[in-house]
Amino acid sequence: MTDAPRLEADPPAAPLLTPARPSLYDRFARRLSEDARARRLYRWLGPAIVLVIAAVLRLWNLAAAHDLMNQFDETYYVKDAWTLLHLGYEASWPADANARFLSGDVDVFTTDPAFVVHPPLGKWIIALGMVVLGPESGWGWRITTALLGVASVLVLMLIAKRLTRSTTFAVVAGLLMAIDGLAISMSRIALLDTSLLFFVLLAFLFVVRDRERTMARIAETVAARHDGDEPPSWGPVLWNRPWIVAAGAALGAATAVKWSGAWVLAGLGVYLVVSDALARRRAGVLFWPMDAVRQGVITFLLFVPAAFVVYLASWTGWLVTDGGYDRHAGSNALQSLWLYHMAMYASTAGITSAHAYASPAWQWPLLLRPTGVYYHQDAFGVNGCGAANGCSEVISTMPNPLIWYAGVAAVLYLAYRFVVARDWRYALVLTGVAVSYVPWLFLPQRTIFQFYTVLILPFMLLALTFALQDIAGRPSATAYRRHTGQRLVLVFLGVAIALSAFWYPIISAMTVPYDFWHMHMWLSSWV
Repeated sequence: MTDAPRLEADPPAAPLLTPARPSLYDRFARRLSEDARARRLYRWLGPAIVLVIAAVLRLWNLAAAHDLMNQFDETYYVKDAWTLLHLGYEASWPADANARFLSGDVDVFTTDPAFVVHPPLGKWIIALGMVVLGPESGWGWRITTALLGVASVLVLMLIAKRLTRSTTFAVVAGLLMAIDGLAISMSRIALLDTSLLFFVLLAFLFVVRDRERTMARIAETVAARHDGDEPPSWGPVLWNRPWIVAAGAALGAATAVKWSGAWVLAGLGVYLVVSDALARRRAGVLFWPMDAVRQGVITFLLFVPAAFVVYLASWTGWLVTDGGYDRHAGSNALQSLWLYHMAMYASTAGITSAHAYASPAWQWPLLLRPTGVYYHQDAFGVNGCGAANGCSEVISTMPNPLIWYAGVAAVLYLAYRFVVARDWRYALVLTGVAVSYVPWLFLPQRTIFQFYTVLILPFMLLALTFALQDIAGRPSATAYRRHTGQRLVLVFLGVAIALSAFWYPIISAMTVPYDFWHMHMWLSSWV
């Protein structure tokens, strides 16, 4: 994997449109290229507009569905979050808890411990919203998830900016995520996956920042050690890598939300060791394989303990109280925690029960069974419904079909481009796809759902952004080639935005005619 040459500077040195004859946009772009202050404004204003779009789509009418989504785990996470606040551990609730909680009677929980299969950090995040806004409506229990959904768009743009070296295509990546139905819907319900997504993206951003520092340091140190024609036997041992510590902490937080964060920890750890090895080989280190192993031990000590400390800290409430599940199963608190984890693992490994929306991982690229997490129907004349076939309120975790299928194709394209170009940026994106998708292929019997792909989505969007950047054309291409390619990119974005507007009512619990909802069921398996 070799560093790719610089593709293009921040716009509009290579503007999105370059017509053969000067246009208003062309003159505007030229003005920006000549005006440093205008360039700085563009770098801030483009991402800011995307964040406003993301925030509006995630926060508007957030409490529309006054329900705890009892087909899915919002019903558990919200109540677990509330008992964590009051007891420090997840407690049990009476049989009619959902109805009473939704009516405002939120303190009917018992002090008996509840057995849960996910670590507590994601539920603490949900609890934070209820501390600020109260538990009376979805605003309280969904607000922090929605805000992390917006923050994930920001982090994706920061990653895309460093990978594509273009503010324009960083904005493209952020816009695609801001308007995608899967990302929006998963930000509007109190599940754990958006919190997991945020911490994973943060870890990838930190790894990119580390690479920017480390590769240059390796090359410079090895060059300084060259003795005539003799290459150095060993490269530098690098301890001063704060971004790796930060990435480990972020993945510890991800794992403290859902254990699937551990797959990312392992995958990124392998990526760090391999990229270090290749950097030492490129620099001319004679014993580069063993040198990479030596550095790999150091990287492990910087990366994994930070993750472990953050993960363990997320269990503080359970550790410092006495009432949690299995709290006294061992001779001390840490042994009890280990025994509890063994029980959690056995329980999650055995989740094989049938579910109407179950979708094995091999189906995910085909988008055969998107998940419907909420559906409410009113007959004609009820609650103001004026449609002959009734009205529906729906939250479907349906991605934008154009963005999804184009993203799948872009991942395959990026894999081809990596084979040809050996570009580290492509390797990092493909690593993200692999660690968030491939492990699920080895669990064919496990009951899993399409909405888990919200963790894969940003890496698909990065692949798609690279593909769109190639379609738009390099600065060295002819004016006709760039003009044609950039028009194609604009057409793609325009159609994607139109489709997102078409799908938004059925991912956000808007009241729509039943027939309008049914218009979106392009495949029978989507119903």
